[in-house]
Amino acid sequence: MFTSFQTRTVLREGVRLHTRVAGEGPPLLLLHGHPQTQAMWHRVAPALTERFTVVLMDLRGYGDSSRPAADPAHTAHSKREMALDALAVMAQHGFDRFGVLAHDRGARVVHRLAADHPQAVQRLMLLDIAPTLAMYAQTSEDFARAYWHWFFLIQPPPLPEALIESDPERYVRSVMGSRHAGLAPFDPVALAEYQRCAALPGTAMSICEDYRASAGIDLEHDRADVTAGRRLAQPLRVFWGEHGTVGRCFDVLSLWRERADQVSGRALPCGHYIAEELPERVVAEAFDFFTP
Repeated sequence: MFTSFQTRTVLREGVRLHTRVAGEGPPLLLLHGHPQTQAMWHRVAPALTERFTVVLMDLRGYGDSSRPAADPAHTAHSKREMALDALAVMAQHGFDRFGVLAHDRGARVVHRLAADHPQAVQRLMLLDIAPTLAMYAQTSEDFARAYWHWFFLIQPPPLPEALIESDPERYVRSVMGSRHAGLAPFDPVALAEYQRCAALPGTAMSICEDYRASAGIDLEHDRADVTAGRRLAQPLRVFWGEHGTVGRCFDVLSLWRERADQVSGRALPCGHYIAEELPERVVAEAFDFFTP
């Protein structure tokens, strides 16, 4: 799926981070969502290499990156740690300042990355999320029913882990197939990759820890930003699917304008998995937004 990309493993404090890189031009980091891997960019990343040096990365706990051990505070799976992973990956590839395009969980990592390391992130484009703190605070019955996995995964171990491990393929297909377009948008090769990685030892633990962190320590970090009046200064563009849950349940632009100074964006005619449902549109928007 990425024949023109070179594979490289970056090691950060004992965590192996699986990456790929290709292209020439300004650096652009792409981060995936849940329960996916960097394979979700297979319809987007090759085209972006025409203008950018594109770096793909599997978040810790996903794909072929490491599954760190769980800890009581869920610190190892916090977005702050994942942001430091991204910073280390880009440094190893020779970049200390870069743009970021990210979806879903990866977009939450980028929010923390841009907040904690504003000198590193030039611009950020986020796909189908509102700020995590606002989404939890404004959860409705509609949202809870559609995003049931948010509340399933944060339950204490070992129940959610055991249920996922009993049939990882069913878990992936259930989460991804329950959205607007079902499983139709996904290339069979990409879907098989998501399923393969979901079945790797430790994946169930890591994805649960990822969500437990988002409902705990990540909210603490977000609240600290709000209390201190810290806002994102970088240009931020957000897109969401007009057939998805995020735009239906939240005022996406207004919520981001509470957290950032330069916000633009709009709904696109698709569901949650924008990069696989409308790849040509994502490429065009990235060219427009990230080209110097």
